[in-house]
Amino acid sequence: MFLNPGPKEAAPRLSRFPVAGRERLRTARHRFRAWRGSRPFWAGLFTLTAGGPILYFPYVRLSLSGIPLALSTTAGAGALITGVLLIALGISLWVRPQTRVFAGIAALLLSLVSFPLANFGGLFLGLFAGLIGGSLACAWAEPARAGAPDIDV
Repeated sequence: MFLNPGPKEAAPRLSRFPVAGRERLRTARHRFRAWRGSRPFWAGLFTLTAGGPILYFPYVRLSLSGIPLALSTTAGAGALITGVLLIALGISLWVRPQTRVFAGIAALLLSLVSFPLANFGGLFLGLFAGLIGGSLACAWAEPARAGAPDIDV
């Protein structure tokens, strides 16, 4: 009896998710990849994140080794409008990929305008992210559809 422990029990699962949960995660990941591939995802993400520093720095009080550093300017309303418009353009790139050229050019212009208007474009973080996002939006091309003939004009 001590030498033969009896029938083996099923080994415990090492995964955190049951099989059905893993399948749901896998299908969700594939659906997200398909959604991301059908629109300028990275352009929208860069443009969306460009609005954050532009909105943040004019309204925050920073201190550097105990020395207060105020970046608030009289153009705080301009920074607010610029940041909100960049966030709206980033979302529109995800929702309406057909507007990619307009949104890309608008993001490029708003990023350049944020340099003198909103503390060097959110201390260059928002400026560079907006320039990259706008450039990616203008350069993005819709993927070729299966069964559609390739026509070069």
